[in-house]
Amino acid sequence: MRKPARRRRLALTSLIDVIFLLLLFFMLSSTFTRFAEVELAADGAGGAASGAAKPFFLRLSPAGLDLNGTPVALDALKSRLGEEAPVVLVSLAEAVTAQRLTDLLVALRAVPGVQVTVLERS
Repeated sequence: MRKPARRRRLALTSLIDVIFLLLLFFMLSSTFTRFAEVELAADGAGGAASGAAKPFFLRLSPAGLDLNGTPVALDALKSRLGEEAPVVLVSLAEAVTAQRLTDLLVALRAVPGVQVTVLERS
């Protein structure tokens, strides 16, 4: 006659260890950074520039940056635009990446009161 098979108890200690290691792994491999935001505002059709301020024309290309037809570095852009709420029209050349446009918008955000309008390609 056979003895009835005795059930073994399930050891939860090793399961808890595995869960703790997984939790630790996911916590250490995650990033808790906040992504930067660039505010964009859409201008209505036929919107005119406010006041008598002459707008600046900025042409962005993969190779460089032109302000009113004159090449300018991204670092010197703030000093070239002045301090009194400039209106900037941004035109994009072919093959300009979104990262390059974002870098330009971040640099323009440092100018106080700047009004940026990104022109669409025709």
